[in-house]
Amino acid sequence: MNTFVTGIARPFCLGAALLLFAGTAPALAQRLTPADGQAIRSVIEAQLDAFAKDDAEQAFALAAPPIQTMFGSAANFMHMVKTGYPVVYRPMSVTFLKPEVIEGEIMQAVQMSDQQGQVWVAHYRMLRRKNKPWLINGCQLERSDARIT
Repeated sequence: MNTFVTGIARPFCLGAALLLFAGTAPALAQRLTPADGQAIRSVIEAQLDAFAKDDAEQAFALAAPPIQTMFGSAANFMHMVKTGYPVVYRPMSVTFLKPEVIEGEIMQAVQMSDQQGQVWVAHYRMLRRKNKPWLINGCQLERSDARIT
């Protein structure tokens, strides 16, 4: 698979946010429980639902504080997703893979297909602060060689 981040030249690239804030998540020396996996899935599903309804405020509320700081407003965040991440904004299909702990970071891979049938894997970096719910701390897209016909 080739790594491909849509809109690399855009200043509001979530992939850049993922790299920029890579060190902000506290090291989690924990195992993910089934409840963690379900909670992570629910947060991502809620954000995808907010995108589907063009509910910028709700989508932005599910982003971690470093992402909110980077974009400054729900409108800026929504604009970046619409223009730079169309498969995340309007996926044709969504399949959740198993969440993983990679180098101390909680990652949730989600396979999505876009309007043209191109398959992508969205790698969500998740953040949970003590006694707080899970939030999305970035997303990087990986383009697959697969297509849905």
